[in-house]
Amino acid sequence: MNKHSERVVVVMLLLLAQTFGCGGRIVPAPTLPTSEFSPPPDTTLGPGDVFDVRVFGEEDLTSTFRVASDGGIDFPLVGVVTVSGKTPTEVAKTIEKGLRDGDFLRSPQVSIFVKEYNSKKISVFGQVKQPGTFPYSDGMSVVEAISKAGGFTSMARKNDTTVIRVVEGKKERFQVPVEAIGQGREPNFVLRTGDIVFVPERIF
Repeated sequence: MNKHSERVVVVMLLLLAQTFGCGGRIVPAPTLPTSEFSPPPDTTLGPGDVFDVRVFGEEDLTSTFRVASDGGIDFPLVGVVTVSGKTPTEVAKTIEKGLRDGDFLRSPQVSIFVKEYNSKKISVFGQVKQPGTFPYSDGMSVVEAISKAGGFTSMARKNDTTVIRVVEGKKERFQVPVEAIGQGREPNFVLRTGDIVFVPERIF
């Protein structure tokens, strides 16, 4: 066996070890974020999250809030509202009830728009310039996550990026062609809270 053949064999063995050595199975990236591999997103609020509350027709009651460490916010007229563990829709209904029961508004219409999910995280590791853990935002794509991590290094194997996700207690690995996504040749991949994005290194 010549040196070129030996190199090819070594490369193939490394690829096989990387693919099967970490446990779990690698599946192609789903074309839709709501595929069978993607559970419904967790939109419940928690400490540190930032959201806008808008009360229709009441500019004085429209403001931005950050969830306190005890899981609540202090809303005008209503007082302390516990929001931790509740969805934005549930919080909106709670505020509407408080405004209605306090005889402040007859038919309040409250909308909530989450700006930062600081209580929820995604992680980006491997061949990125600033690896680490970052706040998750609703609808965050894998391209956005890598941008938060400073972008790829020169050694990144971009189209072999892997997203590791826990689905029903089991780890699933999605091979995501990020470079192709950035060029518009592949559909985007939407992350879920808790996802781990790993960018491997080019072998040569």
